[in-house]
Amino acid sequence: MQAKATAHMSTRILLIAHAPLAHALRECALHVFPECAEAVLAVDVPPHEAPEDTLTTVLQLMAQHQAQDTLILTDVLGATPANVAQRVADDVQSKLIAGVNLPMLLRTVCYRHESLEDLAKRALDGGAQGVLQVPCVPTTPTH
Repeated sequence: MQAKATAHMSTRILLIAHAPLAHALRECALHVFPECAEAVLAVDVPPHEAPEDTLTTVLQLMAQHQAQDTLILTDVLGATPANVAQRVADDVQSKLIAGVNLPMLLRTVCYRHESLEDLAKRALDGGAQGVLQVPCVPTTPTH
């Protein structure tokens, strides 16, 4: 019975990004999937905040929620949010992906019941498939 309960547990999604991006993306996800509020966590990194302070905030947030696999999504590789995320990620119970966008987040929320490994692949696919050039339709002048 215990194994069955674990199989239904969804992967937690943690957004760590420059303020106000993390919370803005979370709000967009909740607009589409309001039932995912407990599964999607967000930490905005304000300008000039020390990385140690951000790390403390992230660790406190994660401690408040049930321990489970976590997909960590961050915005820019090499920036403070991603550097903090790298310190949190352990590659066993978490995976880290930089370059978060809304299509990536929506894909992960939709499939958060899948394994962490599969969810990381879906995130990468969703992010890449969500970026494309759209042909412009010329407007006809009205007289």
